[in-house]
Amino acid sequence: MGRRNLSSDEQALWTALTRSVRPLRPGARTPALPVAPVKATDVTRLTLPPVQTVAAPPLRTPAAILDSGWERRIRSGNLMPDMTIDLHGHSLAAAHARLNQALATAWARDARVMLVVTGKPPKTASVGASRRGAIRAEIGHWLETGSYADRIASVRIAHPRHGGDGAIYVILRRKK
Repeated sequence: MGRRNLSSDEQALWTALTRSVRPLRPGARTPALPVAPVKATDVTRLTLPPVQTVAAPPLRTPAAILDSGWERRIRSGNLMPDMTIDLHGHSLAAAHARLNQALATAWARDARVMLVVTGKPPKTASVGASRRGAIRAEIGHWLETGSYADRIASVRIAHPRHGGDGAIYVILRRKK
């Protein structure tokens, strides 16, 4: 099948559309496509519906500091988890799936504090070393981008009695 040329109306519509597009990655360069000149009379006949943008509601992000009662309980180790999940020893995909399942269960049970055991990060990171601590490196991203991100009030390193650097507390918001 051979290529056909665009009519002047189609060309004007295509030009208007390409001017309204914004790149996903602003730094990425795309090759320019050749565009045939459009007469002013062709553009005046073309009417495009106005583009309506709907602003997404701002996502609630985890707080860096909670109120003094929570802070005191975290520092002293008196925070008792409502639920615990152990992820170390799993592959990244399995750990991600288990974390999402545990968050869904915790939310359904109205749990406020979930202890997530990730395993301790490696003491030294050499260039050729295996990927120890991979779950620990990814868990922050999983929590920020997951479907329960707006339901998380705070994420904190666990007290040494609950695993210290090898675990985190995920503190969930109250249901409204």
